[in-house]
Amino acid sequence: MNKPYFCIVILSENKYLVVIAGPTGVGKTAVAIELAKHFKSVIVSADSRQVYKEMEIGTAKPSTEQLKEVKHFFINTKSIHELYGAGHYEKDALDLLEDLFKEHEIIFLVGGSGLYIDAVLNGVDDFMEIPQEVRENLNTQYKKNGLAWLQNEVKKSDETYFNSADTHNPQRLIRALEVYTFTGQPYSSFLNKPKRPRNFIPVKILINTERQQLYKQINERVDLMMGAGLLNEVKSLKDKKHLNALKTVGYKELFAFMDGSYDLNTAVEKIKQHTRNYAKRQLTWFKNQDEFEEFKPDDIEKIKACIEIIIQS
Repeated sequence: MNKPYFCIVILSENKYLVVIAGPTGVGKTAVAIELAKHFKSVIVSADSRQVYKEMEIGTAKPSTEQLKEVKHFFINTKSIHELYGAGHYEKDALDLLEDLFKEHEIIFLVGGSGLYIDAVLNGVDDFMEIPQEVRENLNTQYKKNGLAWLQNEVKKSDETYFNSADTHNPQRLIRALEVYTFTGQPYSSFLNKPKRPRNFIPVKILINTERQQLYKQINERVDLMMGAGLLNEVKSLKDKKHLNALKTVGYKELFAFMDGSYDLNTAVEKIKQHTRNYAKRQLTWFKNQDEFEEFKPDDIEKIKACIEIIIQS
């Protein structure tokens, strides 16, 4: 393995945010706990689903024992009924980090939600939250009228954005149109605002393993979740399945089973398949980012040594 880039750079700041990122099921939690214990630090979760207290088994949260080993933040802090996204998380996480860095030189940001990690490191555009019904209405119109209609609506409402956007990406176009619909202001007028300063040095670590091993771990974890009562958890949430938080892998497949779309065995296999697909997308995203140094889950001593070099610079 090449010597990590960030281990050979002399850094003058003395607060470090160590990002432990990686695909679902790879073992980030165990790695992060070991590191946090060694450096007498804490863990800030960057998982967009573990934040919800009603979603326990299907989000693979740290166990009760693990939570006792190291202090965690952003686990079980929100309800699925609350509107909570990357913009909220950015503000909350930066506020928290400002306090935590008063006591710690190094803090661990741990998770697989790339948008949440990016929000902490780089910020998100400062939009007010858009009501769910606005988005649903636009999606309905898009499905009825097609991409050409959507492109035309965005061009009429915000030609500046339209001229620079990926006009074949309906999600981005709908986002621009929903902001305009709700605020009356062009989407482009919200872009490129000054971001809140980051008073820490990021250290980016990607935990990964061989694909065959990762997929084996994912399949085994799904089986463990089912054995731990995931189906009963999902049944208890059935009347809330319309909520955005529950439109996620592990829940939507079992809702489909309960609706008669799949038998149970098929639903479980779909969870495994969709989780593997998600892990592949996560890896693609992280590998396309700058300065992530890759380690295996059992490279604990190598990671410790690298962090020691940084904080002693």
